[in-house]
Amino acid sequence: MKLVKNTKNIETKQVSDTEAEEAFRTILSWIGEDPTREGLLETPKRVIKAFKEYFKGYREDPSKVLEKTFGDVEGYDDMVVQKNISIQSHCEHHMAPIIGIAHVAYIPNKRVVGLSKLARVVEIFSKRLQTQERLTIQIAQALMDSLDAKGVAVTIDSTHQCMTMRGIKKEQATTVTNYYLGQFKEDLSIQNRYLKFISK
Repeated sequence: MKLVKNTKNIETKQVSDTEAEEAFRTILSWIGEDPTREGLLETPKRVIKAFKEYFKGYREDPSKVLEKTFGDVEGYDDMVVQKNISIQSHCEHHMAPIIGIAHVAYIPNKRVVGLSKLARVVEIFSKRLQTQERLTIQIAQALMDSLDAKGVAVTIDSTHQCMTMRGIKKEQATTVTNYYLGQFKEDLSIQNRYLKFISK
């Protein structure tokens, strides 16, 4: 193992694919399975491949995604709203899926960013172990800081399988979080306009 820096610039031990696969074989044995039977021989390798996709956000920097902006927008200074961005994340407490949608809005300060980049930032933070509250704040703060926006709003509506498949098992329960910065927080009329947009 070698030391690498994580997303918070803290050194952690880098675990090899081989070591991770062995850990999953141990888990298969722990749940009562035989990791040497035919159907499970390649499972640790497949799980590693899947985990690399589930948690690829640890290897990506949202500020890099937001570096390129455009100023040729003829003075556009109203909110830009992107609705219904799909979210697939995992909760940090049980590593169970979080499935939902995000709505994102910002008020540009002379420059705008490509529309796909908003969804990309949501994707980067979603592909990490999360709480929904932190995820909402991280998306908003990244947009506010990188775009020097006049205001940012983020809403997430999702289902947590840690409470639908286990524990209290409330299959229909969803969770909604909102976070506002700048003009969205300071001006309720702007906040209300945003809420009307995303409710349509």
